[in-house]
Formats: sequence, C-alpha cells, structure tokens
Amino acid sequence: MNDPKLARLGEQEREILALMAEGCSNATIAARVCLSTASVERHISAVFAKLELPHTANRRVLAVLSYLSQAPRR
Repeated sequence: MNDPKLARLGEQEREILALMAEGCSNATIAARVCLSTASVERHISAVFAKLELPHTANRRVLAVLSYLSQAPRR
C-alpha cells in the first residue's frame, strides 16, 4: 500500500472501505461483517478521519477513490 493514509486503516476499516467500493450501503455492510449499523457508521467516520477527507466534499466517494487507486489491478 503506497498511500500512507490508507496504511493507517485497521483491518476492519479496510474491509468496510472495500465493501463501500463495491457500492454496499451501510446496512448491507453491517449485515456482511456482522456489526450494527451504528458500528459501521463509526468505522466509516474513522476511515474519513484517517484519510483526512474534507467535510465539504462527498467523503464516501473520495474514500472509495483513494481505495481504488491503491487496489491491485485484475
């Protein structure tokens, strides 16, 4: 992982970000990782903070773009 900000993410945060990149809603993510929706929302907030995303932009899209820029090519 070349992006030092992405390297800050914990394993569960990376998993949640990957599911966000797949287009999953918070409720779908919660079901897939066996957490409450509130827990998923807290993890997503932590992802936004660790990636230092501005509050004025669409942070979910920016987070996914950061993730996809570092994802291995298939």
